[in-house]
Order: sequence, then structure tokens, then C-alpha cells
Amino acid sequence: MTEAVDISVEFAGIRLANPVSTASGTCGYADELGAFMDVNALGAFVTKSITLEPRKGNPTPRIVETNAGMLNAIGLANVGLERFVAEKLPTLAAMKPAVFVNVAGTTIDEYVTVTERLASEDAIAGFELNISCPNVKKGGISFGTDPVQVEEITRAVKQACGGKTLIVKLTPTVTDISATARAAIEGGAEALSLINTFTAMVIDIETRRPVLANRTGGLSGPAVKPIAVYLVNKVYTEVARDAGVPLMGLGGIRTASDAIEFLLAGATAVAVGTASFVEPDCAGRIVTELEEYCRRTGTAKLSDLIGALAAPNT
Repeated sequence: MTEAVDISVEFAGIRLANPVSTASGTCGYADELGAFMDVNALGAFVTKSITLEPRKGNPTPRIVETNAGMLNAIGLANVGLERFVAEKLPTLAAMKPAVFVNVAGTTIDEYVTVTERLASEDAIAGFELNISCPNVKKGGISFGTDPVQVEEITRAVKQACGGKTLIVKLTPTVTDISATARAAIEGGAEALSLINTFTAMVIDIETRRPVLANRTGGLSGPAVKPIAVYLVNKVYTEVARDAGVPLMGLGGIRTASDAIEFLLAGATAVAVGTASFVEPDCAGRIVTELEEYCRRTGTAKLSDLIGALAAPNT
């Protein structure tokens, strides 16, 4: 008889069947991913960014593959708030995983307006506040690098959430990520997600021009994973653990082993992003592998791994 294991986690008061989620911007609004895997196998689903008005995003080319990852400069392209409610929300409402809507904007008022409009929707468990996108000229990362602005926008959006969970997504391109994490928590964030991408560039040596029309893009994928694990552990040990605020770790996750590294470092949940472009059912496979790992190692509860990083031998 196969021994039962519990791979569920408690994330900001929400019971997730497992800790695996999609990363915003990589799996659309769920229907796109549904052609490749059973989305209901996931613990959570994070939508691509939603803005008040539709956005075409940046000009093409806006994605380029690089060693151990890729750069994207999509520019928050999305259908806009009203089409999201009319066309995408019904699909999300029929799903089992907790749904978090990633919210973006160019002003605090835009963030608040989108959040207020969606706060009454039962299909939505919470919001992920995108203040860390490096590929837009206004909004995004301009909010996320200054702790004062982080606290201000978090507080304003939290007041518009209608009691739903608020996750703040942090950028790694700051001097001290613990400072912005602390500011988000002081502003009312009930969870944090980290990390977003690193600003980077690829040059075509034949034309001597940047490959991306936007010049730069956000670097994601396996190349950033060790940095992401470190920053998750830093925020966990310096801020989140004592504050009782759960973390969603992301950055280069391709396997259950990668996911477990993030859990040990202090993440309660993990998000799969870039790997889905190569293997669209990657997130579902990781769920299965996590259960297999627990059985193999005699881990009755996956949640026992959260923050269980042992000190190095001395």
C-alpha cells in the first residue's frame, strides 16, 4: 500500500492543494495552458498582468533566447480590464486552483481602479501587485525600487482588495531587497513573490544592434535560479519569517529539485514560468515529482520543508 503524503500548503490563509503555481505573464489566462496540461492539478494560477486599458505591448522582436534562459520585453501586453472580466474570468472561475490576478498600471490610481473592480469577483482569491516589471517606461519597476513608494502603493491597493489576499512582487534590481520587502509588509502585503526578471541585453554582432526592439529585456530562466534562491532565503530570514508572511519563490524552476530548493530557502509556494515555454506541462510534472520526493524521503508533509535549510558544515 502506497503511503499517503500531504503536499498541501497554507499560503496567506489560503489552503493550496500543492505549492506549485504559474508565473505571471508566462501562461496567459489559463485557457492557453489548458491545451497542454490539466491546470486543475496546480495549487494556484497567477494570470498575466491586467491593466485598466488594453495594451499592445512593446514592438517586436520582444523575446530572445539566451544561454540558460531568455529575455522578454513584452511590455505588459494584455486585453485590458473589461475584456478580462467578460472573456477570461469565466474560464478562471471554473478552475480548482486559487486564482491570483497580477495587476499593473502606470499610476497608483490605475492599480487601485483595477483592483477595486475585481475585488468582488468570487473567482479571484487575491492579487499579485506588479511593481517590478522592467519593460515599461511608466509604472512597473519605477514603483518597486523605492521603499517609500512600495509602501505607499501597497497600502493604497490593499485598501481596495475587499479583504482578498495581496501579494507584492519584488524586483531583484535593488541594493537591498529586504528593505523593499519590509516596506511592502508595512504597507499591508500578506505575501510576497520574488523574484521578477533582471534587466539585460543581447546584441546582434552582425548588425551591431540590440536584438530586442526595446533594447533591453527581462532575463529569466535557469541562469537566475541561484540568485533567486539566495534572495528568497535573504528575505525569509531577515524579514518574512518573523513577520509571518509567506513567500512565493520563482526564477528558473524546471524540476521538483529546483522547487524544493526554494522551499528549503523559505518559500511556501513556487511559480513556474520560463520552463513552460520549453515544456508546457512542466508545472504539472513538478507537482507529481514533489509527491514522489516526499514518498522517497519519508516526508509526510511537504510543508515541513519550508525554511528547513540546515546550516553549512563548519
